Amino acid sequence: MQQALTPTRQEVMMFLEKEVEQEGYNFLSPIETNWQPSELLPVTSAENFQEELKVLQGQAENLDYDLLAVLVGDTITEEALPTYETWLGALDGVYKNPKSPWMKWIRMWTAEENRHGDVLNRYLYLSGRIDMPKFEASTQFLIADGFDLETNNDPYRTFVYTSFQELATNISHRRVATLSKKCGNTLLSRICGIVAADEARHANAYKTFISRIFELDTNEMMLAFEDMMRKKIVMPAQCLRELNEKINTFSNFSDAAQRLGVYTPMDYVNIMRELIEHWNIEGLRELKENGERARDYVMALPDRMARLADRMKMPDKELQFSWIIA
Repeated sequence: MQQALTPTRQEVMMFLEKEVEQEGYNFLSPIETNWQPSELLPVTSAENFQEELKVLQGQAENLDYDLLAVLVGDTITEEALPTYETWLGALDGVYKNPKSPWMKWIRMWTAEENRHGDVLNRYLYLSGRIDMPKFEASTQFLIADGFDLETNNDPYRTFVYTSFQELATNISHRRVATLSKKCGNTLLSRICGIVAADEARHANAYKTFISRIFELDTNEMMLAFEDMMRKKIVMPAQCLRELNEKINTFSNFSDAAQRLGVYTPMDYVNIMRELIEHWNIEGLRELKENGERARDYVMALPDRMARLADRMKMPDKELQFSWIIA
């Protein structure tokens, strides 16, 4: 197997350090002006806390079972942030010392992402509809179990993954916001909409990093993109499980998301199409023969997967989750 780090990759990542330091923070918000979880939820020390809590719980009663299950799964995924920071920090060409521009970027990204799990966790706690110990155990399982991205510590492959995954989480949170609003849950809709906006900014950051790598190391970046598309992008919650349950929790969570239209196989296809267009795969120049073959594969893949998605049967059986209080 090809080594993850080649001299070219080392040079590219070192070169991009300058741009990350100068422009990377354009995709992040200053901490001084950024939103914080306590600003979006009832504050226990406020005089009107009980009144606001009553409104929150009243709105939460209108969330249907599948939507609540998807919200819990999304929250657990966000809470597994320590895993994501660990593998980003270990990438070849990224970690050299704690003060390097790449490590500063990863810490700043992590700081923004950390608020997502915080605000969603607190919402679920206040809603009164969640068995919190079972929910918290699932979060602990997901962090403890970890998962394999199959990127071999390669920053090229990993940034393809993060570009894809940030777009996917944007879609999921945005659609939960829309469905929550339809249920009359204006508070949850606002929270998920704000989280989705963060994910969109982060997706733009990683897409921009890949765009620059395509300019600097076109053929190797094309091969990395193809490799990740052949492997398929696995979801961070693939190892999701419940306390004392021997069922495929991730599969059930995915089924619920598909039934609601929160995240479907066609969304996967559309993200591929967006990345292909954004990185101008069709117009790439200076590809070698293996790069040309890789491009041909990637360009044809969305239509192939769309045909498969059209033939897939939507799961219609609502399954039970231990996290949710009946």
